[in-house]
Amino acid sequence: MTAAGQSNADDSQVPPEYFVHETALVDAGAHIGAGTRIWHFCHVMKGARLGANCNLGQNVFVADGVVIGDNVKIQNNVSIYTGTVIEDDVFLGPSCVLTNVSNPRSQINRHSLYEPTLIRRGATVGANATIVCGTQLGRYCLISAGAVVTRPVCDYALMMGVPARRVGWISRHGHRLPGPDGDGIMVCPESGYRYRQVAPDVVRCLDLDEEAPLPAEKATGTKGYRQWKQRQSE
Repeated sequence: MTAAGQSNADDSQVPPEYFVHETALVDAGAHIGAGTRIWHFCHVMKGARLGANCNLGQNVFVADGVVIGDNVKIQNNVSIYTGTVIEDDVFLGPSCVLTNVSNPRSQINRHSLYEPTLIRRGATVGANATIVCGTQLGRYCLISAGAVVTRPVCDYALMMGVPARRVGWISRHGHRLPGPDGDGIMVCPESGYRYRQVAPDVVRCLDLDEEAPLPAEKATGTKGYRQWKQRQSE
């Protein structure tokens, strides 16, 4: 493959185009989706599957058997190990840590005992956060910078601390949801989407299904986070 991910064979055999920086290594047998960009010093092993329009920052490692969906953003210095499945629209912050064995020992071979990690659609993992294997991160949850996740996380949960605890609910646009009104409704300040807690650990968006893509007019930010935060405090 060339750096642009194009074969020199005839046009009938040309795979979807993607970009691989000249310092990166993509092993034969890895599947890379159209529009994906793989930057400096990355290594994608054979058997890894990356979807379309992903972005791998500098020094990202993707092991054999990892499955990554579409539109996943992986920042610098992240290693993703065998047993990890990442759904669409996930954001992995710089130097966050994923694992696949809870009790690793150099002398003990546990290659057949990898513990799975599932990161559901739209989740965000903050910089330097650690996700202990055997857990599931729910859709659109947000793991704050430096948090350590040791147990499953529900959809829309805002998680902070060591070990991470749920401190509130977060909207699909990444804003902490205010307390519910008299009808039990929580409104995202940026999108206007309404959310309701329907069970102790279950929040649902009332205006858009969790698996539906954002409408184009809702997919571009108009103000920085601190501007929205200041507006909420006024």
